[in-house]
Amino acid sequence: MKVVATADWRQSIPFDTPVVVSELVPGEATRCVTCGVESELRERDQLWAFKHQHPNHHDGFVRFYCREHVPVVEKREPVPTVRAARAAARAATPSAVRTSPVRRVSNEDRPPRAMCPDCYVEVSAKGVCGMCGNTI
Repeated sequence: MKVVATADWRQSIPFDTPVVVSELVPGEATRCVTCGVESELRERDQLWAFKHQHPNHHDGFVRFYCREHVPVVEKREPVPTVRAARAAARAATPSAVRTSPVRRVSNEDRPPRAMCPDCYVEVSAKGVCGMCGNTI
């Protein structure tokens, strides 16, 4: 079974960027999430959709805000990925200090392992088959 994300209007919204709700999805007037349920209904062209990051869901979550409550987006320095950090460390390492390449051992160089004649699986170092219990 393959698990896939659903096709949803919220996927087209960029993270941490306010977008006018009427441009995204049509509908009836609604409320700002910060103003609460006691506040007046606002038309969708007066509300902004804001997609937040979520620690457990990669698609994040979307909330509607009025002009007064739209979250302020702070500019952050991009966090280097693990791959970029490794590449930078490799580039900073002088070539003379680098270790020699690791010698790869093929299966032909290794001694043959004991196999169970009934199950055709490798036998443990004790000589007992883990499938049928035969001692080899």
